[in-house]
Amino acid sequence: MSFFLKFLRDWTLPFSMSFGALMYLLFAYTPALNDAALFFDPIFELILPWFMFLVLFVTFCKVDFHKMRPVAWHAWNILLQLVMVGIIVGIILYFRLQGNDLILMESALTCVIAPCATAAAVVTSKLGGNLESITTYTFITNFITALLVPLCFPMVDPDVTMTFWQSFLQILYKVCMVLVMPMVLAYIVKHFMHRLHRKIISIRDLSYYLWGCSLTIVTGTTVKHICHAQTGVGFLLMIALLSLLFCFVLFVVGRYVGSHYGCSVDAGQASFQKNTAFAIWIAYTYLTPLSSVGPGCYILWQNIINSLELWQKRKKGELRGS
Repeated sequence: MSFFLKFLRDWTLPFSMSFGALMYLLFAYTPALNDAALFFDPIFELILPWFMFLVLFVTFCKVDFHKMRPVAWHAWNILLQLVMVGIIVGIILYFRLQGNDLILMESALTCVIAPCATAAAVVTSKLGGNLESITTYTFITNFITALLVPLCFPMVDPDVTMTFWQSFLQILYKVCMVLVMPMVLAYIVKHFMHRLHRKIISIRDLSYYLWGCSLTIVTGTTVKHICHAQTGVGFLLMIALLSLLFCFVLFVVGRYVGSHYGCSVDAGQASFQKNTAFAIWIAYTYLTPLSSVGPGCYILWQNIINSLELWQKRKKGELRGS
């Protein structure tokens, strides 16, 4: 039992992803479990946002709000995102892409335009990065994405009928519910409910394990989208490889930018760790639903990289609590 718990603690992310994928496949392709699958599906959709809320709440309880301010690498990472979004939109417009070519580039666009993942602070903290810096960047990129989506998506997909302000306010509402509310609650608990605050921060790696639970649900949902994609295996592989390419580029360039400021962990995680659940939502809402496979695959790639980073830190004995 102790060996299993140690294994689970050391390999939380790979275990969460594997368990989520296996559970979906088991329930989806076992006729006897069909009724159970239909019963649990809406429950998982309901509890996932609450898991993410709790992850952020626990993480924000450890943030020193007085240290939250923009720093130099924020500007370079934002510039990188803007340039990559501009290049992808430019390719779509210049070559007037349609059909599978358009879906392929839309998949890439949803990955790049997505904001920094709300759980990026959890991994950054464990890797020894600056919690306040990554939290500040998460807020900035969410508002930038709220501006970019209604500006760019009508250009790449003429069927988008929502106005700029409708899209902006809809995205802003989601940002406030998922990001701002847990921060406000954490601020109140930290400054006015000291006993509860001490109890929360005393539980080692609480936010990390909560994130592991949410990753199980997200991975199962990702496998579901891939299995139900109305296209061939070859095209799915192309989308997966393209999302891997962008994931790797964002990771390497982010690390390079951060190395000039002595914070390669912060900038690297901020650059490549994306809010893929949000990206899947915007793909379904504004673009061709099949383009959601891109961010669906991206979540697997980014968490494989996260797992390797955590393994390397653990091997060196430099892994921190979160």
